Amino acid sequence: MSRLPSRLPDAKTFSRDSAPSLRWGVLAPGGIASAFVEALHRFTDQRMVAVGSRSFQRALEFAARFDIPHAARSYEELVSRGDIDVVYVASPASEHVRLGLLAIAAGKHVLIEKPLATNAEDATTLLAAARKAGVLAMEAMWTRYLPQSSVIRGLVAEGVLGDVEMVLADHGQAVPRDPSRRLWRPELGGGALGDMGIYPIAFASEVLGAPTEVVAQGFLTSTGVDAYATLACTYEGARRSVLSAGMLTRTPITAVVAGSEARVELSAPFFAPSSFRLLDTAVFGSESRAWRDQTGLAGFDGLSWEATALARFVDEGRVESPLHTHAETVSILETIDEARRQIHAASKVFD
Repeated sequence: MSRLPSRLPDAKTFSRDSAPSLRWGVLAPGGIASAFVEALHRFTDQRMVAVGSRSFQRALEFAARFDIPHAARSYEELVSRGDIDVVYVASPASEHVRLGLLAIAAGKHVLIEKPLATNAEDATTLLAAARKAGVLAMEAMWTRYLPQSSVIRGLVAEGVLGDVEMVLADHGQAVPRDPSRRLWRPELGGGALGDMGIYPIAFASEVLGAPTEVVAQGFLTSTGVDAYATLACTYEGARRSVLSAGMLTRTPITAVVAGSEARVELSAPFFAPSSFRLLDTAVFGSESRAWRDQTGLAGFDGLSWEATALARFVDEGRVESPLHTHAETVSILETIDEARRQIHAASKVFD
C-alpha cells in the first residue's frame, strides 16, 4: 500500500488582488525586462510607469511598445521620479550593484535580476544599504513564488518526503559560442554559474540550506568565464546535492528532491511554471501522485508572481522576502564564488 497522501498540499499563491498596486520603473530595457513587463501588465495589478536606459531612443521605443507613460533620459532621471515606488533592475549582472544602489539612495524599493551581484561581497554591500535606507531589496528569484514551489515546501514541512537526503538539479543551455555575447564576457558578469547555475544552487539551498562543503569541477572558456560546472555539495546531517550548469549544451533542466519516504521529480524546466510527480520510495515502481499548475500561467508568465509578492511584502512593511532572505541570497552567491574559485584555480580551458 502506498504511503503517499491522498491529497497534496494546496498552493499558496500571490494572487493579484492580495497586494496593493505599486508604481514601477524599469532600468535597462532588454529581453528579460520585456518578458517581465508583459507578465506584470497581463497578470498583476502592478503598473510600469517609466523606463530608463542609457539610450533615450531605446527607452522611447520600449515605452511605446508596452504603453509605458514615461521614458527617462537617464537612469538617474528615472530613480528621481516621485511617481515610482519600485525600481526593477534588468541590466547585465555587472551593473546590478551600481543601479541598485542608485535606486536605494533615491528611496526606492528594488527588485534586482539574478544574480543580485557578481559576488557575495558586493551583494552584502547592496543589501546593507537597502536595510539602512529602510527599503525592500529582493533578488528576482521568481521560482520561489511559483505555485509548485509552495506545494513542494508544504510536502517537505509536513514530512511527506521523510528525511530529505538528496537534491539533484541541472540547468544547461546551448548559448551561441560568440565571444561578443554577454555570457562570454567576464566584464559583464558572464559565465554559466551566475546565469544558469544559480537556479539549481538556489533550489538546493531552499531544501537543504547552506552547504558545509562545495567541490566543483568545470572548464573555462577562452574568454575566461566558466563554460560549465558540476558541484557536489555536502550539508549538515550528511545530506548532499549534485548540481550542474553549463552554457555549451542543453541539458534536461530537471530536479529531484529525494527523501527517506518519498521523492519529488520536477519536470523541465524545473525553475519555471511546471509539474511534478511525488513517488513513494519504499518499493521500486510504486504508486505516484501527479501535480500540475492549474493557473494557466506558463513560461515567463510566472514572473508575475514575484511582482505581486514584492508588493505584498512592501505593504507588510518588510525589507526582505521571507521566502528568499538577504542571508540566503548572499549564501547562494558564496557557493557560486567558491565553485568559481575552484574552477579558475584548475585553469582548464574549453577549446
